[in-house]
Amino acid sequence: MSRLNTDGRPYDVVLFGATGFVGELTARYLAEHAPEGLRWAIAGRSEDRLRRLRERLPGADGVGVLRADSGDPASLRDLAGRTRVLATTVGPYVRHGEGLVAACADAGTDYLDLTGEPEFVDLMYVRYDARARETGARLVHACGFDSVPHDLGAYFTVQQLPEGVPLSIDGYVSANAMFSGGTFASALGQFARGRQMAAAARERRRCEPRLVGRRAATPRARRGSPGRWGLGAAVADHRPADRAALGEGAGALRPRLPLPALRGGAAPARRGRRGGGSRRAGGGGPTASGPPLVVGPAEARDGPSPQKRARSWFSVRFVGEGGGRRVFTEVAGGDPGYDETAKMFAEAALSLALDDLPPTSGQVTTAVAMGDALIDRLRAAGLRFRVAAIR
Repeated sequence: MSRLNTDGRPYDVVLFGATGFVGELTARYLAEHAPEGLRWAIAGRSEDRLRRLRERLPGADGVGVLRADSGDPASLRDLAGRTRVLATTVGPYVRHGEGLVAACADAGTDYLDLTGEPEFVDLMYVRYDARARETGARLVHACGFDSVPHDLGAYFTVQQLPEGVPLSIDGYVSANAMFSGGTFASALGQFARGRQMAAAARERRRCEPRLVGRRAATPRARRGSPGRWGLGAAVADHRPADRAALGEGAGALRPRLPLPALRGGAAPARRGRRGGGSRRAGGGGPTASGPPLVVGPAEARDGPSPQKRARSWFSVRFVGEGGGRRVFTEVAGGDPGYDETAKMFAEAALSLALDDLPPTSGQVTTAVAMGDALIDRLRAAGLRFRVAAIR
């Protein structure tokens, strides 16, 4: 790793796509929680919309406004060269995201996004991981609900288990929430690109180095097991980003584990006060239980109301086993699709910019790049990481 010197750049963090719904939530979170002295800016295609957004942010008079367009590579290179950390909400990423990844990899700029698109994650690894390792850039995908609770939750669970023994981790997700319009659009796009998604996964497997002295696996779902997520009238199978992140993190982060295995299981449907959907973490696909989650046209564009978001919640539960010990852990919080995703995304950007982190570069997960520092941030911000029981 040869990290480029980015200290002389005018900004610590730039948020690209700030005028979208989740982008504005993230900008508002940064305005309310960024430490004094943080140099940050909002960026997007329309300078007028960005300035109007800045007027709505509390105490954000000093926030910079930068114009850039995902279809203009020169503007993306200029953007990446002006900041140490670049966070983007502009998707679907397989259509709009590659130019910014390329610019950050070349500039040695830390990059993070909210993608839930496995094809994009695999292609970016194949095309830009090596360059990012040369410049010292950290490329961190899926820094929202898609993967943060699963990746950090598996890491947190491993910390409760003995070292030097084979481990297995099962993850189960329960949620009562509306998923975002961006997630809806990305998911539909991935369902229509099954052949391209499989080809990207094969290409990545050919490029990834083999692990030495240990093995990490995220087995595929067996035929007939629940692996579907209801999208209104459309239901289709797909490989979730959280499974990809768990496998990537397991392979890259855990030299202490000679034979870890991350498995997924479907959580039973839960009714009543905490009823709603359940989603599998680390298995062959997400699961929806109960009535399908439907996003109306207005909510797809503008997001659900604050009242709806206030009633939403999620819980990711893990069962870890190894060395004769069995541990039960949980990562939990409020509205996963919007409020908590904005919180996770903003805190990940702040962590990359401000925290003392392990030396790493290339395409890495949140656990590999930030690990304990990000867990501490999210706990302080109200998310729960807890050990429920050890047997």
